[in-house]
Amino acid sequence: MYIDIHVHTSDRPGPNRYGTDETYATPAQLIEMYDEVGIEKAVILPGANPECSHRMNSTIDILDIVREYPDRFIPFCNVDPRNIGNSADADLSYLINYYKDLGCKGIGEVCANLYFDDPLVLNLFDHAQRCQMPVTFHVATKQYGTYGLIDDLHLPRFRRVLEQFPDLTFFCHSQAFWSEISGDVTDEVRGGYPKGPVTPGGAVPEVLEHPNVYGDLSAGSGHNAVSRDPEFGYAFMEQYQDKLLFGTDVCAPKNRNDVLVWLKQFMEAGLEQGKLSQQAFDKIARGNAVRLLGL
Repeated sequence: MYIDIHVHTSDRPGPNRYGTDETYATPAQLIEMYDEVGIEKAVILPGANPECSHRMNSTIDILDIVREYPDRFIPFCNVDPRNIGNSADADLSYLINYYKDLGCKGIGEVCANLYFDDPLVLNLFDHAQRCQMPVTFHVATKQYGTYGLIDDLHLPRFRRVLEQFPDLTFFCHSQAFWSEISGDVTDEVRGGYPKGPVTPGGAVPEVLEHPNVYGDLSAGSGHNAVSRDPEFGYAFMEQYQDKLLFGTDVCAPKNRNDVLVWLKQFMEAGLEQGKLSQQAFDKIARGNAVRLLGL
């Protein structure tokens, strides 16, 4: 059985993503999909940042869903860096501890379109560290017209943040993060899904050496990072078996044919072919999530 570290859902309809016919899967739809493929439970990330959320849902909405399905879902809270007055001095611990006391296990997905080292973001990280809550973030390559914390090629801003917050657990996600698995990534491709062999010198293996950094393998970005060069990918998963987390990033019912199963199929093929050990498989599939979230 798997634990999905990254999913979105809503218990009531909302507007479709602009220009598409898709919206969040309901909790019941998610459970049906999970039962089909053997996913035990999932972390629900509230869609609270306006840059990326067509159907906004609050942490309270997520807690209501978890109350209805306590054996299937794990709540995170989403605290925007601009909460409580849009100030770098805001007492965000007030909000974080409120949600932590209600059962939230982490913060995210942080999608605010601010620079990684913006004072507002640093304030969020400071309070997350004080409250001992892991943070799931999305990386962006630019400001405006997108979402996520903005960084430059090779993640220099995130690297500096790591030096400031050595006791804060980071769950790293998105195209602009996972494209950095390869040393030859460029500005032109880092926001997408680069193909072909992985070359040495990537930023991702370097930052994963930090004891507080973990890789969220959800979505097309996580799957692409390990599957674009399968021999490298399985060796990478074996080497960093204590630092990687299975995830899907299912956002709509139609995802049953892609991100719901892509990483799962890749992992199971590696196990069957002897390219991924049972120990590494078990840790990535669920063991690391159990350990890090205290499940």
